[in-house]
Amino acid sequence: MAYTLQYYDLVLVGIGVSLGLGAVVGYATPVPYPAAIVALGVVAIGFIAHALFVNGPVDDAEDLTEEIPLEEVPQALSPMESAD
Repeated sequence: MAYTLQYYDLVLVGIGVSLGLGAVVGYATPVPYPAAIVALGVVAIGFIAHALFVNGPVDDAEDLTEEIPLEEVPQALSPMESAD
């Protein structure tokens, strides 16, 4: 089973790269370190906003109202014991 990169994997990479690049720019150039982190932190916030609001994890609002049977909920997330 080969692993493929999905959209949210790329979002996480984009966040890490932008913050890391801010640290490198702040360290290796005359740009003040806090200014570089803040500037490229805004880019990271852009990645997060796009992942949450533009290309969210659900297709429609109706997806949020659909109930999932208790048997399909992972045991670690289930607040109730299943009757097996």
